[in-house]
Amino acid sequence: MRAKSETRRQAILEAAAEVFQETGFERTTMSAICDHLGYSKATLYNYFASKEELFSAVVFDATEAEFQASLEALDATVEDMTEALEKFGRGLLTLLYSPQVQAMRRLIVAEAGRSELGKKCYELGPVRNEAVVSAYLQQAMDADKLRPADARIAALHLRGLLEAEWLDRFLFQTLEPLSAEEMNATVERAIAAFMAAYGPVHG
Repeated sequence: MRAKSETRRQAILEAAAEVFQETGFERTTMSAICDHLGYSKATLYNYFASKEELFSAVVFDATEAEFQASLEALDATVEDMTEALEKFGRGLLTLLYSPQVQAMRRLIVAEAGRSELGKKCYELGPVRNEAVVSAYLQQAMDADKLRPADARIAALHLRGLLEAEWLDRFLFQTLEPLSAEEMNATVERAIAAFMAAYGPVHG
């Protein structure tokens, strides 16, 4: 029974994500999501009490993949920091610039200023990721793999460098799909700049 319930919940999230992306948060109705699914309103409300709650769940479903990918990519067993950060960068950009996550990020940006949704989305995504990356960088600083610095600011700089070449094109929706070669080159340049700023100071 639990497996069936989880399958139905996932189907609702996937359908809701499609409808939200097509029509935006404000114009989306629970009725429209029901029509898209073929479920009754009673079934939908049994899982989610409101459109806001459903939207938050959709965002969490999308950002959870990013969060888990960050955890997996930050490999403390890799001794070489350039190698470790390049591994993280490739994983992060592959996810952020996938079509599904791009669509969800644009939807979040479009709706963020209209209600408390912006704060919720920020806490679900960037805040959690920043905490994980900051902790990882602090560990590296403590091990003399990076120079001592404010780990939170370093985490923000790392994210900024990784997205610097593509963020404007993403925001203005002029970004073509990235090839593996383009992404690898972007990551190498970003990590080289980061290590130039935060690499360990010897002697």
